[in-house]
Amino acid sequence: MSTFEIEGGIPLRGTVRASGNKNAILPMIAACILTDQAVILENVPDIIDVRHMLEVISALGGQVDRCGERVRIHVDHLKTHEIGPELCNKVRTSILCVAPLLHRAGKASLFPPGGDVIGRRRLDTHIYGLRKLGATVSFADRYDFTVSGHLTGADLFFDEPSVTGTEHILMAAVVSAGHTVIRNAACEPHVQDLAHMLNAMGAKVTGIGTNQLNVDGVESLRGTTHQVCHDHIEAASYLALAAATGGEIRVEGTDMHAYWMCRRVFSALGVRIELLKDHIFLPADQERRVLRDFDGSIPVIGDGPWPQFASDQMSCMITLATQVEGTVLFFEKMFESRLFFVDRLIGMGANAVVCDPHRVVISGRSKLRATTLSSPDIRAGMALLGAALCATGTSTVQNANMIERGYERVEEKLLGLGARITRRA
Repeated sequence: MSTFEIEGGIPLRGTVRASGNKNAILPMIAACILTDQAVILENVPDIIDVRHMLEVISALGGQVDRCGERVRIHVDHLKTHEIGPELCNKVRTSILCVAPLLHRAGKASLFPPGGDVIGRRRLDTHIYGLRKLGATVSFADRYDFTVSGHLTGADLFFDEPSVTGTEHILMAAVVSAGHTVIRNAACEPHVQDLAHMLNAMGAKVTGIGTNQLNVDGVESLRGTTHQVCHDHIEAASYLALAAATGGEIRVEGTDMHAYWMCRRVFSALGVRIELLKDHIFLPADQERRVLRDFDGSIPVIGDGPWPQFASDQMSCMITLATQVEGTVLFFEKMFESRLFFVDRLIGMGANAVVCDPHRVVISGRSKLRATTLSSPDIRAGMALLGAALCATGTSTVQNANMIERGYERVEEKLLGLGARITRRA
């Protein structure tokens, strides 16, 4: 099991470049199955989940060629419509291959997908959408999907704006006969980027960036070249870690429109970030003091569907709050296990109270002490790295591979910012 060893107490300073978006590239890889022509993806992050999704493509019979941040995928023909249990367990987004397989083969089979253990993660939106578009779904020890003829457009209303559910059903809709409306759709930047890629392949999607997507189905899609958008979750993570350590950083390759709500949350914690056209600047010498509500109440930082504060940004922001003067309540509404990592922060000396699975109160500024930690999921793992960077002494963060599932070249990027971090196999 690989580990990170971190000597704390050193402010992060310097410049880091945002990688390609993890939550965009994974459905894009699945979307390559929709066409028998080659697709070239650029700005692809080298993270473990991407490697696993590319393994899925290879297992299905596709050809994968990678050169740095450029990946060429060509699924000329399928050798199977089944994804085995080992691959399904490695990456949750294996489920996104179902719609493309239905289009190409008329059937798909896979086992329950894996992924982070952060609470119940429903597949109901996926199943609902596929059934409404004409697929038959059965489940025993695995999921089996079939369609007679072609998928057919429908008017859909999601009971939650699921990101992966929206991405998946959008891929099904673009090759369904007739017109499809997806209401209460997710509209995060990575969902928008997938829609733009599909349109470049010949799809007809409108309403991009809103919670209602309108799709006129086409019979087939063509190959394309597409540059993956930057990862605003990764960028916000480095900003939070730099602010927690009292540092000063510049994050390059960003788009200011992805950070309006994020900037509000930083501001609530007494941290100023400057949003510019292609980068974000976090100055040093920040006050780092909780800004109380107008009536003097303790502020609440809650997550929600885009454009609200992203759930994936919550963990690193909690670590930042331990290094901020004042009290703040975090309200994680989506996943009932995401906040459990706070117990590890308490063990390091953080003044925190876990009220229930969805709420935690943080009172700072706390002096954290070094310890040995284990990374429970991607985002909590990055947050614990941040806590180790703030702590006095040398900490060990176990299960480093968990962090590397979603963050590209973590050790290299942190070293570039002046951190004292070593990866050990």
